Amino acid sequence: MCGILGLLLHDASVDAAPEISEGLSLLQHRGQDACGIVTCGPKGRFFQCKANGMVRDVLDEKAIAKLIGGMGVGHVRYPTAGGSDHAEAQPFYVNSPYGIVFAHNGNLIDSPSLLQYMDATAHRHINTSSDSELLLNLFADNLQKTGKFRINEDDIFTAIGGLMRQCTGAYACVAMLAGFGIIAFRDPNGIRPVGMASRKTNTGRDCLFASESIVADALGFSEWEDVKPGEAVIITRSGVSRKRVAAHATFTPDIFEYVYFARPDSVLDGISVYRSRMAMGDALAVEVERVLKERGITVDVVIPVPDTSRVAALNLAQKLNLPYREGFVKNRYVGRTFIMPGQQMRRKNVRRKLNAMALEFSGKNVLLVDDSIVRGTTSEEIIQMAKDVGAKMVIVASCAPPIRHSNVYGIDMPSRTELVAYGRNTEEIAEAIGADLVVFQTLPDLIASVRQFNPSISTFDCSVFTGEYVTGGVNEEYLHRLEALRADNVKNKVLVNSREGQSESSTVNGIHTRVNMVASGGPVNGADDTVGLHNTWNIS
Repeated sequence: MCGILGLLLHDASVDAAPEISEGLSLLQHRGQDACGIVTCGPKGRFFQCKANGMVRDVLDEKAIAKLIGGMGVGHVRYPTAGGSDHAEAQPFYVNSPYGIVFAHNGNLIDSPSLLQYMDATAHRHINTSSDSELLLNLFADNLQKTGKFRINEDDIFTAIGGLMRQCTGAYACVAMLAGFGIIAFRDPNGIRPVGMASRKTNTGRDCLFASESIVADALGFSEWEDVKPGEAVIITRSGVSRKRVAAHATFTPDIFEYVYFARPDSVLDGISVYRSRMAMGDALAVEVERVLKERGITVDVVIPVPDTSRVAALNLAQKLNLPYREGFVKNRYVGRTFIMPGQQMRRKNVRRKLNAMALEFSGKNVLLVDDSIVRGTTSEEIIQMAKDVGAKMVIVASCAPPIRHSNVYGIDMPSRTELVAYGRNTEEIAEAIGADLVVFQTLPDLIASVRQFNPSISTFDCSVFTGEYVTGGVNEEYLHRLEALRADNVKNKVLVNSREGQSESSTVNGIHTRVNMVASGGPVNGADDTVGLHNTWNIS
């Protein structure tokens, strides 16, 4: 999962980078591994700064001052597989045709065939195993087919339509053409989110693309509108053009955005994340009440696992007439443990992140409410923390159903064997994480909790719960390859090898490569810097 952003200021003499940086800080929850900005200045020249690290560290005042130009693209990266070279940060760049900068959120599932096409037909060198680089080069190849000295909006729509016919998967993308404008498009199923907004100024209208509406709210933009599935939007200083460029497909936004990833103050596809989580709490309360009555168990207090589950936990407590208490104090200077690479790092950081207050746990039957249970690492540590400070009984209620299947659309939980619910029933899950009882939200209740705020969406991508993949093209061979690529033990080996300058042979997407080069955006030759554009990061 990543965060993407594009900004075009109507006044080209004003630099866009400060606001892009501010916008990326608002999307930091979507990726804490790396970040970057590329701007376009006079005469179509690009200026770049990207590196591993948080927005506040990479994009400091000195770095932002060197990013010249009134339009730009930004990206925050979520760690999946791979090493830690600065080159893994986005946005990416290709000089031909026309000079293109590209940022992507999602994952393609047909990379092997696309790589073959790039090599045999398009004759474009793909320097990494990154599907983001593949998408960029597919876009560039389709633009190249116009053969024009200068292109127009219709040419761009045609190129994006060609790209969508060629690739399969989930993708929300923002691109920038040198001296032309910014572009956004979304996969035909609308799995990954991206929207647009505008802001009136003295000279005209500024325009924004972003993964979540919170960016528009904070930067003073209005008229937020989601990019539709299969739609492309082109923004220049002359105006906005939009067109559906893909054949009709079932609209299936990822329901996990509402469960965990998106900020509660965002609105995605017309659905308030906050309201959907309130509804999840109401529905979960009914299921919890039923299970507790069957077991003859009483609960003394409801405690949320910070932060995502707070909204649902409060509604659940109110519906069950139970006390709601903040039993965990959070250290806000530790990142989101779910998106940390490696089980050992996640486990270590849980106790750094949270501290249990004994006065809320001691001698009580505690109902912990969490947004979901994925690997079980965090849950196990938190339950043990509660017991260490005297909890008599720990019951866990999850706002999401058991996660038993790989996510192939850009969320880092692809290895089924790493999922605590894989091959286990509810009682076995409780035993694995050390809980006295676990209660899961039912899938129909989860879908209803979200869908009630936009009934025009008939279904959602729930593949992590059902194993049903709306795009097709996902079979056991693909899943095994993905699991081998993204398993935690591979990531840990990659991180060690990256630090030590070592590598081991492996096969990625059908290409013989090196294990420490399998990450999104990682250079095959192991270079520490980016290819093509000068990187101003850490340059005094």
